[in-house]
This record gives sequence, structure tokens and C-alpha cells, in this order.
Amino acid sequence: MNDAIVRLRANISSVFLGKAETIDRVVCCLLARGHLLIEDVPGVGKTILATAIARSIDCSFTRIQLTPDMLPSDVLGVSVLDRDSGEFRFKRGPIFANIVLADEINRTTPRTQSAMLEAMNEASVSIDGQTMALSQPFMVIATQNPYEFEGTYPLPENQLDRFLMRTHLGYPSTEDEVRVLELRPALTAINQLEPVLTRDELLGLQRAVDEVRVEKSLLDYIVAFANATREHEAMRVGLSPRGSLALAQAARARAVYQGRDYVIPEDITVNIAPVCMHRVITKAHLVNGSARTIERVLIEVLEQIDSPA
Repeated sequence: MNDAIVRLRANISSVFLGKAETIDRVVCCLLARGHLLIEDVPGVGKTILATAIARSIDCSFTRIQLTPDMLPSDVLGVSVLDRDSGEFRFKRGPIFANIVLADEINRTTPRTQSAMLEAMNEASVSIDGQTMALSQPFMVIATQNPYEFEGTYPLPENQLDRFLMRTHLGYPSTEDEVRVLELRPALTAINQLEPVLTRDELLGLQRAVDEVRVEKSLLDYIVAFANATREHEAMRVGLSPRGSLALAQAARARAVYQGRDYVIPEDITVNIAPVCMHRVITKAHLVNGSARTIERVLIEVLEQIDSPA
């Protein structure tokens, strides 16, 4: 399993020349069966990173370029009349894939955004009174521009809550940007990327994550942190029980990523920002505008809780 993770990470890093910790984070999200939201300004590599993840796995992949005029049927599918039989047949939409890249998700309307809620939460789609299960593994990797950009629709809180992690890429270092100019991965390497992980290998890694041991003291630590966010004077909405579950699952994934079958406190603390920042709301209504402020409050809360020995 360690060899599979090493191959996956190396394949992604061959085209995404950004921060190493970003790759670590997104691979952990994949292992945890989570959905990933990548937010940053245009041109820093969001789409390249998402595409590299999808192409590194030997399973079905679709890309949805979301626009303001898209309808829910453009994502989920639509029933069309078969003139030969006179019956309606369902034509599946791009959501029916193992890895779905939803590019610029906040450029489409809330109606179309909401069409993805059931798929992300239940791994199924309900259309015309029928529920259709999505094949496993299933992961949505969404990119979005900052909300202050023109033509964006803020993602509602219930939509954000379906993403296991929300991450920002930031600008590359000077050395990495020089490498981007030299190699131009968007024009060359990304088109030559080959899968290095089979579908069965990925499912095996995800099952290994589910079997990771979490001592009760660490579960108490997560719950104590969640309760502290709900009671903190700067918070309007604290971490929900779903958020606590997400934090525990992300910690299990990091343990597998590090080659362990048990969780340590650091597996929890390093996931506080990516897992929790988009699940809480401050009284100053900074959920979309000041990620640094929210992160500072979460760190302040964390420092008030004794870490298990």
C-alpha cells in the first residue's frame, strides 16, 4: 500500500509543480473517500492538480465546465424519447463517473449546484422517482474562484459541508515557478500522464483507512474541539457532528498515508484547517471573506484543549 501511495504522489507531482503539502492533502482526501474543493485565483494550477489526480487512477473520469446557463439535467442526465420503441430512456450525465472534475463550481447557479448534493452525500442520484447508485470509488473535485470575482455564486453552507476538505493553493515558490515556465506542464506533461493506480488498489486503500484504529482519548479530543468551537465567543456556528466525523476520517487517512494503522494527535491537528474552516461561521460573517481569520480562531480554540499523551 505504501508503494501505491508513493506512485500516486510521484505521478501527481510530475505535472503539478506546487507545494508538496498540497499534494499530501489531496491524496489523503482521496483515501478518505472525501470530496475536495480547491479555491484560489485563476492561473495557479487548480485545474492541473484536479486533472492530475483523476488521470493517475485507472477509472472513469469526466470534466464538467460549469457555467451560469447550465441546468441540473446537464449534470445529472435527462430522459429522452426513443423514437423506435416509443419509450423514454435515461441518458446519464457526467456525474456518473468515478472521478468528477467540477471546474469553477461557483460560476453556476445555486439550482445546479444543489443538483450535486445527493450525489456527494449519498453516492446516488434520484431522477424520475428512481434512485441510481453511483459506482465506487466516487469523488468530486471542484475548483472555484474567490467570491469577489465577477460572475460567481457563493456556495451555500450545506453544499460546502459535503466537501471533506477545502484547500487553497497559493502562489508557487520562485524555483517552482521557474520550473513551470521551463516545462509548461499544462501543454505537455498533463496530456501524457498515465494511470499508476488501479481502481481495485484505490478501493483497497480506502478500506484500509476504515480499519485504522482511533483510541477513545483521541475521539474525546475531537469532540472536545467541536464543543469548544460551538461555545467560542467569536463563533456563530460551530463544528457539527458531521464535521467531527469528517475530522476523524481525515485523521485515519493521514495515518495510512504515513504508513500507520493507528491515529496520533498530529493526524488530527494538521487537518483542522482543511476540514473545519468551511464548516464554521464566525459572528463577523467571515465564512467566505477571511480564511486567515477563521483559521486563527480555530487554532486559538485548539490551543485551549489538552492534547492526549
